[in-house]
Amino acid sequence: MASVGVQSAPGNPTTETIYSSQKLPSLRSNHGECVDQSSTGWMRSTLLDTSIEEMRKRFRADGYLWIKHLIPREDVLDMREHYFQQMAPSGILLPQTSPRDGIFNAALDPMMYQGLGGTPEQSSFELLEAAHTTPKFRTFLAHPKLRGFIRDFTQWKQEVLVKRALLRHNCPGSLSTGIHYDQLFLRGGEAEFLTAWVPIGDCAPTGGGLMYLENSGELGREIEEDFARNAHDLSAEEKISAFNKHMTKDAYLSHDAEEFRRVSAEGRGRWLVGDYEAGDVVFHDPYMIHAATKNEDELGRIRLASDLRFYEEGAALDQRWMNLFKHDDGL
Repeated sequence: MASVGVQSAPGNPTTETIYSSQKLPSLRSNHGECVDQSSTGWMRSTLLDTSIEEMRKRFRADGYLWIKHLIPREDVLDMREHYFQQMAPSGILLPQTSPRDGIFNAALDPMMYQGLGGTPEQSSFELLEAAHTTPKFRTFLAHPKLRGFIRDFTQWKQEVLVKRALLRHNCPGSLSTGIHYDQLFLRGGEAEFLTAWVPIGDCAPTGGGLMYLENSGELGREIEEDFARNAHDLSAEEKISAFNKHMTKDAYLSHDAEEFRRVSAEGRGRWLVGDYEAGDVVFHDPYMIHAATKNEDELGRIRLASDLRFYEEGAALDQRWMNLFKHDDGL
């Protein structure tokens, strides 16, 4: 992992804010040019022993909170190994390599081995669906370190994780997750939710991890309000769909990070990225605009992560997400 610099948080000299001192790499999305270097920056990470009050302050200010080493590393790598053992029959892994490493077989067409959102062969769809139902994965989702932190951070007596918890793998050279904010896909609930993004394995900045548009929560709300105003001619069911006629075909705002920042965001904010380690978790606001970088990992690692959405128990959640993932569920 990259070396880091340590700075004191403003107004709190005892709290450390961690920034990478590694030179920022060139970041690329699915389409367009590399993001201009002057328009990129490092996310700030937060140590687990930081006070909970400071964590909440950072989340409100930044729209995200990147916690280092929240889940024991070996527990995360065990989950990585399990997932790629499930997917191995597809041929996705480089022969004679460990499922724990998750190295892509570069002799294959990466577009035919995409995860969620892709169009792999039917046999791969079946493996993907089955991977979401294994006892190992469902137990991982209930990890006490993750669940205990969420209750402490949110001050909820009890949290509810939507059953449609997602596992996303992204092979080097395939398409990455496009630009969006999560509320686009969970419009069916009135209550706000908390997203936890869990990288299942180490994920370098150019390895397909998430990048966040700096201070973009307000812009996400503005875009959603605009969508709502234009939805007056839609049925109730269509209004909550991320794929209604006012949206793009795949529901994403764009696949060109540089153009989106320059045009849609009118030059506001930089694309911020992290050098993630197994055990890290990033929490973010439902309207925080983000995307995944294109996976150009030098070691050929397949990016694997889980997208989790939590509500407070009893909240008006999106009931459409209370079923296990199916590739044709329309969400």
